[in-house]
Amino acid sequence: MKADSTNFVRLIRKGKEEGILYVIEHYGAYLRSIVARRLFALPDQVDDCMNDIFFGIWKNISSFNEEKGTFINWAAAVARLKAVDYLRKASRELKSVSLDGMDTEPSQEDAALAALVEQELSDGMRELLSCLGEKDRELFLRVYGREEDPGKAGAEMGLTKNSVYVRLFRGKKKMRAFAASQAEHPVGNRKGV
Repeated sequence: MKADSTNFVRLIRKGKEEGILYVIEHYGAYLRSIVARRLFALPDQVDDCMNDIFFGIWKNISSFNEEKGTFINWAAAVARLKAVDYLRKASRELKSVSLDGMDTEPSQEDAALAALVEQELSDGMRELLSCLGEKDRELFLRVYGREEDPGKAGAEMGLTKNSVYVRLFRGKKKMRAFAASQAEHPVGNRKGV
């Protein structure tokens, strides 16, 4: 069966290669632009990230719900999340110290790349958190940014453990909707792109 705009999702769900090939052909350039914007400091990682995105779409197509949004918005969110994963991985690698004792100080080039990666992560996080209220933004930064225990962070903010998890759940939902709306209107997004 030939894939087209009406059946490619169904084909992917059935495990038919034609479906994912349709996605690569028709949405690949758009998804690559999302990844390239996020990984501008790591251009050698873009192709690997794209492969992981297409594999992620293939393996996780069951989580796409046509009633909640369009495929391209869902795929764009997958691309953004995967690009952020690559940034985090690069950041961890650049921060790690060589165990052989020979190279304990990062080179100037590595330090500059680490700064660019951290800036991109910070910009992306700031953009994503902009859709939340001040208290929710602080909670997200503490729980996901500083990796504090949710119960402890909530207690210090005067929130019950239950309300912390409700706020995190609702915040994630708001951020997904925000990311989807950004995917619909890529022109005018960050950095003048």
